[in-house]
Amino acid sequence: MSSRIRFSAYHPSPPESGGEQQRSLALLAVRGGVLAAALPLSALMAVALVGWFLTDGGAHGAPRDALRVGALAWLMAHGSSIHVQGAAITALPLGLTALVGYAVARAGLRTGERLSSHGPDAYALSDGERDLTVPAGVAIFTASYVVVGIVVAVVAGSLSTRPSLPAVLLWCIVLAAGVGGTGIAVGSGRAAVWLGAVPESVRETLVGALRILGWYLVLATVVFLAALLLDGAAALNVLSQLGTNLGGGVVYVTLSLLVVPNAVACAGAYLLGPGFTVGTGTLVSPTVVALGPVPMFPLLAALPDNGPTPFWTPFLIALPPILAAAVVVGGRHRRPTTDWDIGAVRGLSAGVLAAVLFAILAALAGGAVGPGRMTDVGPLVASSFFHAIVSFGIGGLVGGLLATWLTRRNPPPVVVVPGPVDQDREETVVVRSSSGSSDDEPTVVVTGAAAADGAGAADAEATVPLLGRLLRRRGSDETVAGEDTDRG
Repeated sequence: MSSRIRFSAYHPSPPESGGEQQRSLALLAVRGGVLAAALPLSALMAVALVGWFLTDGGAHGAPRDALRVGALAWLMAHGSSIHVQGAAITALPLGLTALVGYAVARAGLRTGERLSSHGPDAYALSDGERDLTVPAGVAIFTASYVVVGIVVAVVAGSLSTRPSLPAVLLWCIVLAAGVGGTGIAVGSGRAAVWLGAVPESVRETLVGALRILGWYLVLATVVFLAALLLDGAAALNVLSQLGTNLGGGVVYVTLSLLVVPNAVACAGAYLLGPGFTVGTGTLVSPTVVALGPVPMFPLLAALPDNGPTPFWTPFLIALPPILAAAVVVGGRHRRPTTDWDIGAVRGLSAGVLAAVLFAILAALAGGAVGPGRMTDVGPLVASSFFHAIVSFGIGGLVGGLLATWLTRRNPPPVVVVPGPVDQDREETVVVRSSSGSSDDEPTVVVTGAAAADGAGAADAEATVPLLGRLLRRRGSDETVAGEDTDRG
């Protein structure tokens, strides 16, 4: 038995004025790319300016210095390294990058809505006519975004900060073309058409991997917050020793929140077993904790104590495979299967892909955060990747087999799709109550080629009992199994 996954197209907003002349594709894409870069940049510069006034009331420096700090933060969100007093800062603030990515996605979605009326209509698309609206829009959108990135890197950079222009170019292309391009495709309605050509197995694997990764990040966040709350007094002590006023404390806490995703990635590597480093020659894992002096940073209060670990921490590495199995089992209703091999391969492939995605996230979370020992901070990427393959792979495999067993034990409702049926060529399934039976057992009457091959009767009809729990009664003698009232 099987079920169907329905993908609904994104419906763009109607134009404000029906008589308004359609704007050119190039103009709309350029506008979208510039706004996607300019809006987060302006917001960061405004926050930096406000923080400058809150810390010392503008007694030191000039407003242009605060604006430059905001521009450098925008460059750091795009993977650029900067130098502070000669020390290279290469770690990517994932929270800031996520905010910029969200802004780019929203700009791409709005641009796609404005481009939805360009190109061939739906009938031409169904006839196979080539539509270059989205590729052309994404190319112009990306080019505009890259130009803004180059201008910001040149203007905000100096001999002391030395931002990395190649890294800015790479991340501008990744965000504009990847994130913004996806938004354009969805907003224009083309993504729903293209998804129809993607094999269902590929879609299911990707959805399963994203579900495993998402729930695992939730688990890692819970573990990190629990560790931070258990030693929250140390975090407050750090803030008090910094000697900042209320405004400076607010700014410091805001900056700490931007690197919480980095700490979550480190917590994920910790749960997998390899752990992470907080400086050269250090290691934090469920079995070993070897730390040296660490900077005065509030989030570092979540670190465990140096020395022997408690007896229960090694058992934490059992959480990732258990979670992966639970996620796969929980998603079995999306596309249930009774085939053991399909269920096993589906769970295993989702787990392996989730491991690859987590390894990418772990690689982005680390880097240098200061001079000396602080040049090596972040998860152990290679070890975490191999441990994730084993944990998520085994968990996904077990979850796939368990989901298949549950589906075979409790099959899903039969899906009846209304429509014309040629009984000479196709199998026909009619579900009705048998009035002649003493216990009114519902039956399935199969007519057509399948019945003829199976029974060899002249009228090509066979009657098979159907479990009552698979049926949804309509209040009459006729029963339709698993009928979807939304389908026409």
